[in-house]
Amino acid sequence: MAGNKGPQIIDLSKLNLEQLTGLKNQQDQELQFFNESLQQLKMAQLKFSESGTCVEKLTPEKAGAEILVPLTSCMYVPGKISDVNKLLINVGTGYYVEKDSSGAVSYFQRKVKFVTEQMEKIQKIAAEKTKLREIVMDMMEVKVNEQLSVLQQQKAAAGGVKA
Repeated sequence: MAGNKGPQIIDLSKLNLEQLTGLKNQQDQELQFFNESLQQLKMAQLKFSESGTCVEKLTPEKAGAEILVPLTSCMYVPGKISDVNKLLINVGTGYYVEKDSSGAVSYFQRKVKFVTEQMEKIQKIAAEKTKLREIVMDMMEVKVNEQLSVLQQQKAAAGGVKA
């Protein structure tokens, strides 16, 4: 049989308290994952935005200016800007592409737009997961109240038999 790829529908009212607790814990883990992903995407968005701003600040007057060139995230070497219109752009995993300043600005704007779109998608999913978590918590409260009611009835019935 082919695998069911659609969302699984679960009748929460048929789950016991232990199963609901497990489902709530799963939702908590997923929400934590989405929040961490959002934080990472926000950092990437900020870096791309800052990179685009830095490229925009490169003017012909900056040619020959001394700068610090990053070799790693924490090691820099002194250098000079030789041509403000020829830039090496780090496109990830150790690959660099040579672009002119307008191409570099365009690249960073596209990256900011892409990351923003991904963030919006994750925010929608996280909002749905939050709603589902709230529903599970409401059902857990109903189940706890049901159990308390049964216990009170049993206690009252046991008290009536002794009298």
